[in-house]
Amino acid sequence: MNGAQWLIFILIIQVIHFLGTWKLYVKAGRKAWEAAIPIYNGFVLMKIINRPWWWVLLLFIPIINLLMFPVVWVETIRSFGKTKIWDTWLVILTLGFYIYYINYAEDVKYIEDRSLKPRTGLGEWVSSIVFAIVAATFVHTYFIQPYVIPTGSLERTLRIGDFLFVSKFHYGARVPMTTLAAPMVHDTLPGLKKRSYIADVNPETYKTSWKNKLQLPYLRFPGFEKVEKNDIVVFSLPSDTLYQFFKAEKAVKKPIDKKSNYVKRCVGTPGDSLAVIGGFVHINGEKLQLSDRAKVMYDYTIYSSKGVSSRLLAEVDASDYTRKYIADALDSNQYNALGPYVLGAYRNQAGKIEIITQEKGIPAEVIRQLRLALTEEKPRSRVANLTDEIAAKLRNNQNIDSVVRTNEEKGVYGGAYPQKPNLYPWNNDNFGPIYIPERGATVKIDYKTIPLYKKIIRDYEYNDVDVKGQKVFINGKEANSYTFRQDYYWMMGDNRDHSEDSRTWGYVPADHIVGKPVFLWMSFDNFNDGLFNWSPRWERVFTTVGGSGKPVSYLPYFLILLAGWFVFDFIRKRRKKKNS
Repeated sequence: MNGAQWLIFILIIQVIHFLGTWKLYVKAGRKAWEAAIPIYNGFVLMKIINRPWWWVLLLFIPIINLLMFPVVWVETIRSFGKTKIWDTWLVILTLGFYIYYINYAEDVKYIEDRSLKPRTGLGEWVSSIVFAIVAATFVHTYFIQPYVIPTGSLERTLRIGDFLFVSKFHYGARVPMTTLAAPMVHDTLPGLKKRSYIADVNPETYKTSWKNKLQLPYLRFPGFEKVEKNDIVVFSLPSDTLYQFFKAEKAVKKPIDKKSNYVKRCVGTPGDSLAVIGGFVHINGEKLQLSDRAKVMYDYTIYSSKGVSSRLLAEVDASDYTRKYIADALDSNQYNALGPYVLGAYRNQAGKIEIITQEKGIPAEVIRQLRLALTEEKPRSRVANLTDEIAAKLRNNQNIDSVVRTNEEKGVYGGAYPQKPNLYPWNNDNFGPIYIPERGATVKIDYKTIPLYKKIIRDYEYNDVDVKGQKVFINGKEANSYTFRQDYYWMMGDNRDHSEDSRTWGYVPADHIVGKPVFLWMSFDNFNDGLFNWSPRWERVFTTVGGSGKPVSYLPYFLILLAGWFVFDFIRKRRKKKNS
């Protein structure tokens, strides 16, 4: 829905409001015409129901207004003596149209000095809950959003199990585009596993469905920062077509603000030329200098004539390596019990059973309980995921002969964007160069370049694109150039060999930017192993995400301030009690 359509929609709402309330305005001592003037009628209504004027502002804030409209309906009928519980339910269930019945069919009287205090404890509790939800939704939508890191694409910069606060106001809060949605949840209702919003999910009817006619156009409040290279950014995943996150189903078309949220590092900004050479990002021909807090990881092959033990890899905190156990025999009960820990098992030529596990291996208590006789293999060569610091530690170990970073060979296609191996045989380690579009910039379009920009032109800027032979048609007309309507960014994970990022699905449009992670308030190890296995990483609690140097925890200072507040509050209450 564009601006003109929204203006018409708002005027229709104003007409509905006038027709349903003008008599009530008169009974409250106001003029009938005051119910017809947009915005002004809201301020008058707040005086009638004896509520603060700023409630009117809440009625125009997307998502917040879904919570506030029922509250205003209830307050309106109570101002005219309709205070019974069934009156409240009627006005809510009829979406406010019960007010029409009161306006025309009943001779109600205006109660000017009605008490605003809930009559029962339950009513007071409900009132408090409603406005707590309104306040929390407002903060969550426009200022600060909590976020948890579920995957390892930014290891070890941000770790699985890190709980963050994401600032919406650094880059400017994006106004929700989906107007009919549950507050404080994303695309799925917790527990119910149903969509949390009303919008068309059929790609064929996405542009014409009445549900999407209620979508707001993209709008962002002014921010005080622009997305810069090296920023860690939360954004709506451009390629998301999942009905529910982490659940494989038929692809669907989702509103931008209901796409899954991802967090990556911005390595390319509008107007840049980006290339990945030997695994390292280059911008405009120069190697990108990362922040000193960036803990970039790559896969390395570690070799030792004495064997590379799992204990050594665990001591240096390596990750993403496998372990192999050898067993003489394994019955079906034992094999089934090992299921949660085993990637696979097979019998080798010697007749013994080889069991492959992830880096955590098989817990010692499980081995004891199952009475297993296992021997872990100590191979001469192993592949593990390492930071530069971990790789240096291994190289300095006298038992290690070599530590060599793995690389996909240049010119060998590895499934990278734009998934055109005949034209662009790119992979994660050798990619590009590729231009990152800037708003207002014009690029040449032909059958060779259209694969790079087709997704932008079609999916993000909503044009019809057709390629016939070596000719490109945009909106039915032959095109040899295209001018971009918005900025685009290139996002990559610091865990370079274990991250699905722009190298896979391409550009991130400016209207997909959500916010900037600023503060890490809690962190748990073993996050994906169940709640009872969580182990706090105290050194990461209450640390900042940005900045330089080693992160410093502000937890001790917070605890001191909290203790000081409790002492102050205790003394204040004792003095108040003594004076009374």
